[in-house]
Amino acid sequence: MTGQRDEDIPETGAIFTFGKSSFADNVPGQFWLKNDHPVQVSCGGEHTAVITENGRLLMFGDNTWGQLGHGLKPAANKPATVKALKNEKVKLVACGRDHTIVCTGRGNVYGAGSNQDGQLGLGHCNNSTSFHLLHPFCDHAPIKMLSAGCNTSAALTEDGRLFMWGDNSTGQIGLGDEGFVAEPREVDVGEDVMWVSCGYHHSAFITVTGDLYTFGETEHGRLGLQEEQLANHRVPQRVQGILGRVIKVSCGGEHTVALTEESVYTFGRGQHGQLGHGTFQFEADLPKTLEHFYDSSIKHIACGENHTAVITDDGLLYTFGDGRHGKLGIGEENFFNRFSPTLCTRFLKYNVQSVSCGGNHMLVLAALRPPESREDDLEKDVTNSENFWESRYTDILLLETLIDPNTLVPRPAVTARARHREKVRTYTFSLELFGEMFQNLPRLNSDFLNTSWQASRNIPTPKTLSTKTTPSPSPRPKSVATQSPVLSSKPSSPRPLSSDTLQSKSSKAASSRSKSKELPSPLLSPKSITKQRPYIPGTSRKTATQPARKALIEKSLSPLSPAEPSFPSRPSSDISNKDLSDDGHSVALESGNLNFLF
Repeated sequence: MTGQRDEDIPETGAIFTFGKSSFADNVPGQFWLKNDHPVQVSCGGEHTAVITENGRLLMFGDNTWGQLGHGLKPAANKPATVKALKNEKVKLVACGRDHTIVCTGRGNVYGAGSNQDGQLGLGHCNNSTSFHLLHPFCDHAPIKMLSAGCNTSAALTEDGRLFMWGDNSTGQIGLGDEGFVAEPREVDVGEDVMWVSCGYHHSAFITVTGDLYTFGETEHGRLGLQEEQLANHRVPQRVQGILGRVIKVSCGGEHTVALTEESVYTFGRGQHGQLGHGTFQFEADLPKTLEHFYDSSIKHIACGENHTAVITDDGLLYTFGDGRHGKLGIGEENFFNRFSPTLCTRFLKYNVQSVSCGGNHMLVLAALRPPESREDDLEKDVTNSENFWESRYTDILLLETLIDPNTLVPRPAVTARARHREKVRTYTFSLELFGEMFQNLPRLNSDFLNTSWQASRNIPTPKTLSTKTTPSPSPRPKSVATQSPVLSSKPSSPRPLSSDTLQSKSSKAASSRSKSKELPSPLLSPKSITKQRPYIPGTSRKTATQPARKALIEKSLSPLSPAEPSFPSRPSSDISNKDLSDDGHSVALESGNLNFLF
């Protein structure tokens, strides 16, 4: 029966439907059974199968090809029991895109629906609107698992033998060059198989040693094979690059999900987000770990055509991928794609037991949690989810720089700090890359040059020159001691100077200027010069220098010809010869860069 209130759901649980379903398209629904409860669900292209504890098989959804086994009825809006199998208890079911195969407690295998490539295993390619018995193919060995793809089917026996049949146009049943096989045929693996999954045009199985093998269509990396292995894609080949033993695998439309004891791997096409690696990776040719579950234990995985579902050991459900029709189960009005695993908050009060994904829908089997166990388990998983999203946001901002998720700083503060650090990182990189373009520094004066290296970031602005110290248009006197650093349109070439020569020249220039009564150029007064402290240059480094500043320094160190007039194009900076050294201009620029630090 169906219901709208959670209070009406029995303790044994209910089935929740999402996406394009027979109950109401694009609207979540739920139903449960009286005096019986479901134990297995399977989704096909647009139809669904449910097995109950008593062995009943319920089918509903599209019936265009007879895949429901209900005869010629076009569709079933509500779950209906398959009457042809009432005398046998059904224990296994698998839905392909347009066909269904089941296995009963007696070991019989039945098929119904589309059969254009022999996927029903009946020995012919005629469609069937009711379930027909397949000829025995496994020497009466018990079957423990069934799987169905687009036009393929597979059966796995308890002794580890794998049988496949149906379409083999791209090698998706691993039987070599044959185009299709209308009857079950054993796949030669060489060792026992413990798990099998059929995708739309590719398949995968796991051996008892924990190795994963894939075969079939190679496009978009859905097989996860190395480049040199792709030539033999029609036969099973071992997938490399997965650490640990693989325990489960699920194949979707064009992607694959593998579960190990510690991690979840995805590979193939992810244009809708079904890989779960974020918005910057739409395809993975090789297996890649899902970082979201790095500290979580996973018990089940499921793939639809373009979406994926994951169940944790704590019974929480995460979905990602194509969000059309609301099949991700995130919200009634949230049909957006999800490119990273997203917690389905609908089941916070439930323990999710099983999930199955189809072409445009998803079914979830869940039961209410005991009240005493809800808060502790949920708080742990929700906290892990929030830490993951915060770290992913930080990764996008800082690229390769990570912030410790265990920090005690509130989340808003962390994100603001991340943005600030990104600004600093971007500016520093730009400064190193473009050099001179970013050195728009204020003009330096003597007060700044005299400061120690423990300078503040607030660089004082240069003092304006007095009107009394305007430059004279008369030619410069013939005395070398009274020369001033002025700008020239043709700067002289730099001359190497030793430290002794530089100190001697600086002392002579200072002495000569102290005896002068008038300054022919806008320099500091002798009184302010004598108050300056000796400057100790730091470690020099190569920096790009503007031509004007370079000319200013060169003119301050080399005498000009007496006949050369002094007409500065702009007031020169308050720089004394006493404070200049071989790398004085580099040190000044280096200090000036402090003005741009955050």
